[in-house]
Parts: sequence; structure tokens; C-alpha cells
Amino acid sequence: MASTDNIGDNTRFAEKNDATFPILADPDKIMCGDYGVLSDYGYARRWTFYIDKKGNIVKIDKNVNPATAGADLVKNLAELGF
Repeated sequence: MASTDNIGDNTRFAEKNDATFPILADPDKIMCGDYGVLSDYGYARRWTFYIDKKGNIVKIDKNVNPATAGADLVKNLAELGF
């Protein structure tokens, strides 16, 4: 997960939500810009990139729904053979 928020905000978000995964802080918006996920408001869109072991992007989900994101992630990983 990546966010344009700073590391302090990301840490508070992770603690509040009991996140069990790392959250990349990208306040300079360099990585988010490189991946083309910046919205017109400067926030990262909720897109999921599936990247294989060789570093190739094999799928981009641009319709992420926070309420179903976990289940959708598992389904997509299975469909991709991960």
C-alpha cells in the first residue's frame, strides 16, 4: 500500500486500523506519479497493481472498493496463479 501522506500519518492510520502490512509514505508524490495514480487533487487513487516475481505488472485493478478489497485481492491473486 502506498499513500501520499507522510510517515507519521501512515503510522497512525496503520495503528488505528491494525494494519498487518507495510504502508509506503510518498509525500513527495514521486512513486505515485511514476505509477500514474495521482488524482487531480494530489492524492493517490485506490488502484491495486499485481506485480510478478520478475517485476512485471500483470494486472491493474482500477475499481478498488475498500469494503471488498481484501476478498477481491485474494480472488485476483488466485486467478493470476499467485
